[in-house]
Amino acid sequence: MFVTSDGSPYARFRRALQTGNEALVVAAALELPQIALDDALRVCLVFRGGDPDRYERAAVRWLGRFALEVRGVTIEDIRLAADALDALPERTSDAMERLQRLCLARGVA
Repeated sequence: MFVTSDGSPYARFRRALQTGNEALVVAAALELPQIALDDALRVCLVFRGGDPDRYERAAVRWLGRFALEVRGVTIEDIRLAADALDALPERTSDAMERLQRLCLARGVA
């Protein structure tokens, strides 16, 4: 595979996440065959301050993936994740802390 001086598609995606620019994140994500669950949560974090509908779609998609992909997830885990995602736009620090604890407990990298 040919790699430009910009690096791999994943490296471009990670750099786009660091910028916090929604358009760059979307463009870089489209280059990837799939996005890991932990990276999808980072996308939600980028989207939280932008278009509320885009954030809602990304958060619901992440929650669905969390429910389906994470081994041993419980209804309570899903409830906790949904509450934290709902709070993310207004109470980012607290919500991210709750999501991080939940992800660590369930083995999401």
